[in-house]
Amino acid sequence: MSKTYTISELASEFDVTTRSIRFYEDQELLHPTRRGQTRVYGSKDRVRLKLTLRGKRLGFSLAEIRELFELWDETRSGSEKQLHLMLSKISERKAALEQQMKDITMVQLELESAEIRCRQALEELDEKPPLTMTR
Repeated sequence: MSKTYTISELASEFDVTTRSIRFYEDQELLHPTRRGQTRVYGSKDRVRLKLTLRGKRLGFSLAEIRELFELWDETRSGSEKQLHLMLSKISERKAALEQQMKDITMVQLELESAEIRCRQALEELDEKPPLTMTR
C-alpha cells in the first residue's frame, strides 16, 4: 500500500494553504480520493503538487502545467511530445524574462536620470539667495 497524505500534511510540507491545495484540485491538477468528507492524497498527488509549485515559480500558468500533466498521463511513462512542449515553454519563458530584464534596465536608467535632475535642481535652489520681502 502506498503512502497517503492529508491536505494538512501536504500544506505543511510545501508551506502552502489548504485553500491553495483545494484550488489546485479544482483546476484538475490534483486528484485525491475521498474517505467520507476527507480528501486522501497519494504519492502521485504529492509529486504533482511539488511540480505545480515548481512550475509556478518558473512562471508557468496553471493551464500550462495541466497541459504537461495531461501529456504525461496519456502515456504513463512520459512522452516525446511532453518533452518538446516543455522545451517550447522553457524557451518562451526565457524570452519573456530576457525582455523583462531589458525593461527593468531601461526603467533603472530613467530613474537614475530623474534622480540626477532632481538633485541638480535642489543644488540650484540651495545656491540661490533667499527671497526677501520688502515693504
